[in-house]
Amino acid sequence: MTDTDAQRFIRQSDIVKPEELKIQIIIIGQGGIGGPAALALSKMGCSLIMTYDKDKFEAHNIPNQLCREDDIGKPKAEAVREIVKDFTGVEIDARNEEYKDQPLSGIVIAAVDSMKTRKIIWENVKSKPQVKLFIDARMGGEVARICSINPCDMDDVEFYEKTFYSDEEAEEMSCTARSVIYNVFGLAAYISVLVKKKVKGERLPKEIIIDFSKPVLVVSDLPSDKDKKRK
Repeated sequence: MTDTDAQRFIRQSDIVKPEELKIQIIIIGQGGIGGPAALALSKMGCSLIMTYDKDKFEAHNIPNQLCREDDIGKPKAEAVREIVKDFTGVEIDARNEEYKDQPLSGIVIAAVDSMKTRKIIWENVKSKPQVKLFIDARMGGEVARICSINPCDMDDVEFYEKTFYSDEEAEEMSCTARSVIYNVFGLAAYISVLVKKKVKGERLPKEIIIDFSKPVLVVSDLPSDKDKKRK
């Protein structure tokens, strides 16, 4: 770490240092969850970030994603890479492509809106020692759920696989009630906390459930009693 870096991160140095964050982070999806997470992690000091997303920004993404007016029609991965570089100086390895079965390592974050894709990602991290932590973030309206899983721990694997369901079974929500800016930034914050806990060797919760419409946060190591199905 250079003297400049030390000064840049001095206000968080007793919480987490950038040299502790020198770990590969792969974010699959650069929409409502993945884009803000990429920015938050870069701001925190993560510098080895790779992203995947094949989609382009549309006008309805401006209020609730990391999307500028001039980004309409631009690939999400490319646009978020530019934003992160402008805000932090971090160069993201942005892949403008669909995730299928590309190799994964380090900390893997699923920020996708399809259970089918989520299951493909899981099959490529399950029992893989090179994947140190798997974070799955889901949201629907003002409710969000984040799982933090050790893919080589059988208790974690059993817990996580109970959260699967089909896309057809997912809770249907109006297209005008799927997300709002405060929930995506809130999710990015909690994802960053989990990454910090992992690199610091702190205990990780298996599950975090947040209802942004109420002052309620549920953190547990066990499946929730009321498991709403969210994409």
